[in-house]
Amino acid sequence: MNRTMIGIVLAVGAAMAADAAIAQSQPLPTPLVEEVMVKTTLLTLNDANLTGNYDVMHAKMAKAFREKFGADTLEQAFKTFAGKHIDVIAATPPVTTQEARIDRNGGLMLRGYFDTTPSRLNYALDYAISEGEWKLIAIDVKVKESSTSYAGAANLLAHATADFPTPLK
Repeated sequence: MNRTMIGIVLAVGAAMAADAAIAQSQPLPTPLVEEVMVKTTLLTLNDANLTGNYDVMHAKMAKAFREKFGADTLEQAFKTFAGKHIDVIAATPPVTTQEARIDRNGGLMLRGYFDTTPSRLNYALDYAISEGEWKLIAIDVKVKESSTSYAGAANLLAHATADFPTPLK
C-alpha cells in the first residue's frame, strides 16, 4: 500500500474513532428530543413512501450510510410501504420498549412503538454522530396488524456495517 493510501485509511479510521468518542461522551437526548427524533425520522419515511422520492430521507442519513448506499436502496427496502400512510404517529406519543442508550460503538439506540389502530407501528432506530449531530444510520420498521401478523414490513436494516458493526437488537 502506498503512503497516500495509508494516510487516507488512517484519516478515515481516526475520523470514525473520533465520531464514536464524541458520541459516547454525549449525554442522552431528553425524552422530548428522542420523541422528536423518532417522529421526524418516521414522518420523513412516510413522505418518501407517499411520493416515491427517497432523496430527502437519504440526505438526512448519517454520512457513513450515504457513502455506502443510495436513495434507491431505501426505495427498494421500503417497497412494501409504498403509498401507505404512517403519518398518524404525529399526534400519538411513542411507547418505548427499551431505555434509550448509547452502544459500545457510540450509536444512539431508540426502540419502541406507536399504539395506533388498527395496527401498531414498531420501530428500532439507530443514530450516529455524523457531521456534528445525531443522524440516522439504521432503521427497522414493522407494522403489526391487530391480528398479530406482520403486514407490509420492509424490515430494512439499512446499516453501514463496515462503519457501525453493531446490528439492531
